[in-house]
Amino acid sequence: MADADVADAEKKELFLDVPNGGPASLSPVSTNQSQPRGRNRSRSRPRASLHSTRSYVDGHSTYFAEPQVETAPGDQHGDVEQSPEKSFEVGWDGPDDPMNPKNMKPMRKWLVVVTLAFGSLCVTCTSSLYTITYEQMDAEFGNSRIVATLGLSLFVFGLGLSPMILGPLSEFFGRRPIYIFGYIFFTIWLFPCAFAQNIQTVLIARFLDGFSGSAFLSVAGGTVGDMFNRDQLQAPMMIYTASPFIGPGLGPIIGGFINYNTSWRWSYYVLLIWSGVMLLVITLFVPETYMPVVLRKKAQIKRKETGDDRWKAPIEIHEKSIFWTVVRSLYRPFMLLFLEPMCFNLCLFSAILLGILYLFFGAFNLVFTEVYNFKVWQIGLSFLGLLIGMILAILSDPIWHKNYMRLLDKHEAKTGERKSEPEYRLPPSVFGGWFAVVGLFWFAWTIYPSIHPIVPIIGSGFFGFGIILVFTGVFTFLVEAYPLYAASALSANSFARSSFAGAFPLFGVQMYNKLGFHWATSFLAFLCLVMAPFPYLFFIYGKRLRRKSRFSNLS
Repeated sequence: MADADVADAEKKELFLDVPNGGPASLSPVSTNQSQPRGRNRSRSRPRASLHSTRSYVDGHSTYFAEPQVETAPGDQHGDVEQSPEKSFEVGWDGPDDPMNPKNMKPMRKWLVVVTLAFGSLCVTCTSSLYTITYEQMDAEFGNSRIVATLGLSLFVFGLGLSPMILGPLSEFFGRRPIYIFGYIFFTIWLFPCAFAQNIQTVLIARFLDGFSGSAFLSVAGGTVGDMFNRDQLQAPMMIYTASPFIGPGLGPIIGGFINYNTSWRWSYYVLLIWSGVMLLVITLFVPETYMPVVLRKKAQIKRKETGDDRWKAPIEIHEKSIFWTVVRSLYRPFMLLFLEPMCFNLCLFSAILLGILYLFFGAFNLVFTEVYNFKVWQIGLSFLGLLIGMILAILSDPIWHKNYMRLLDKHEAKTGERKSEPEYRLPPSVFGGWFAVVGLFWFAWTIYPSIHPIVPIIGSGFFGFGIILVFTGVFTFLVEAYPLYAASALSANSFARSSFAGAFPLFGVQMYNKLGFHWATSFLAFLCLVMAPFPYLFFIYGKRLRRKSRFSNLS
């Protein structure tokens, strides 16, 4: 790709912290795009790009590491023929610049990581804890169960919509204002839920709560990536990315004990206390880490110290339109979703899986109450299988990373070139799809009073294990397969997942009552069975399909 084409592509799609979408690869993703070549390449200032970088995705945000660009010998003091703007462009004062987020003390970095992980856990836990309040809330407000379920769906719709609108704003204002204001409003909208006098208040507040909480999720992952070098990033990202997965499984467990022992409103009192503490800790201990914005602050200090207004940060020189940045983040994901067969099928598969997961928040209540006469706290504990399965899938990441390295070695032995292909990221999805199918059929045909309830709960663990593996492979494949449009590809996936996760609970209980517990779950298993072969097909034929793609770029 020529230099001009690269520059044009970067202007078109350079969302360095983008929306969205539950879980992702804990291993680095190499986009493997060739660097622009030219006589003056070594003289250019390093800048964030989608080319020759590694990214980490958590399903809600994307981080593209800043490439390492070597400086040519004798070029330490800049070009002789620099433009006036370049002469006064503010950058880092060497590798040990104290303002560079990567030079923060290790203890402070880990404090930020743990803080953001617990903040994300609170948001995702809020989505599902609500489902345990149905019985008491329905009795107090006199609403039907389907109306109560709208509160779950609206929260998830808010989670999917917000990052496409608010996520790109961090390119202009930084990460810290987005997640602080997002968390403020996330906490505020918990108050109407806690003190509501009718179901309408709860439903409106739930949507706005999900919308606000997702603003935090859309940029918090990038903060973790900003602070660590590539060789240090896997451990902190493993901790942070676990929280969006664990949250939905943890919510019903916490909610079960709260609602068994006291009023449903205490579910929200607990969340208010949790989110209030997290808001205080985030405000006090999490700094701005988005490098272009940190450099802007450095330029402001420089201007104040020198009295020379010519000192500018790159973000102040290369201005972008806020309006068109947001517009692009809204329409381009749909182009990828409906014009790219691989993107469409993989997004559909992950959307079905997340839809089933959120459908289970209502179905588990129904199944374990009628079949096993579970109490509220026991219904919450029935989600332990899903939770443990998800945690085990997260912990299996080193296995898949080792397999990825094996594929790289095999490719190098065959071609003499050590180069990654996007399809090398799909093996977790290949296996994960079948784990999900097995888990669903297992659950479907073991929910009998004569069979101990631990047996179907173990089956749900297989399903939880499988969906995390599928998400891991799909997210990282999309980043590598569409390197210039990675943000839009992940936004498309997020939109599809949120749509299904919001819609499935609305018909789940009715389907279980109509088809029966066994065949309703089998129907969901057959849906997964239809979709399960696609990751393998794309692993075999993906490169051939990418050659015909208008969005993928084969180097």
